[in-house]
Amino acid sequence: MDRTMLKIQMLYDEMGKSEKKVADFIISHPSELLPLSITELAEKSKSSEATIVRFARRLGLSGYQELKISIARESGKVIDNHDVATEDTTFEIFEKVTNDIYKSLEMTKQSLSPEALEKAAKAILDAKKVVIFGLGNSASVAQDAGHKFFRAGCDASVFSDNHMQAIAASHLNSGDVAIGISHSGSSKDIVDALKIAKGQGATTISITNKGKSPIVKESDITLFTSSMETEYTILGLNSRIAALTIIDTIYSYIVCRKTTDAENAIKSVEDALKGKKY
Repeated sequence: MDRTMLKIQMLYDEMGKSEKKVADFIISHPSELLPLSITELAEKSKSSEATIVRFARRLGLSGYQELKISIARESGKVIDNHDVATEDTTFEIFEKVTNDIYKSLEMTKQSLSPEALEKAAKAILDAKKVVIFGLGNSASVAQDAGHKFFRAGCDASVFSDNHMQAIAASHLNSGDVAIGISHSGSSKDIVDALKIAKGQGATTISITNKGKSPIVKESDITLFTSSMETEYTILGLNSRIAALTIIDTIYSYIVCRKTTDAENAIKSVEDALKGKKY
């Protein structure tokens, strides 16, 4: 038996009633765990997010994410790309990756609410200040969003340090916008920063993979990406492209609506950068 599953059974009698519900679900459905967010597991096991974290720590793990990775690895579910084979040439891998990206974009198109996208774009367009939070794999997406919105004339800042995220969120007010980017929707620091921002009266927007997760609870507007990769890997690869596409869409919206202001801002940027190119 795999080590993590064995440990669950060995410690089962020491667990409280709620933790046993989590254990029972995992023992009965180990293969279903990888795509689930902590919120979805809490619902399926009829427990709570806090119970799941406590359960993971009882096993000597840091939290739900490590629990999920551990069980997935032991069952052979975590691989970089489910369709890439060792005998593939680099161009064959390229074709498979681009096909997966195309599927992800099509799935995102189906999952993304047009009303939520319109509402988010308007909120960013009208915002006094925009702050964007991202960590790890999502930090580069956040940087791209900040770069584009800033070039379009928005007062946009990006924070990829968890302390600075909390500080920036605490300085927001009504009329400001906080954007949290998290593929899993379970990044505690991002969720906490959005919670602080919401408490300050700011509009909170999240870009996350489709499904119930902690970040959704703290978001006034949620923009969902969607991809099959969550069934095979913890790291969001194709969903990153989907998130970047959402950002490009909002950037284009801002440029179109700001007209003269956006054009002047973009021209000023280009003039300032002329000396940086040969």
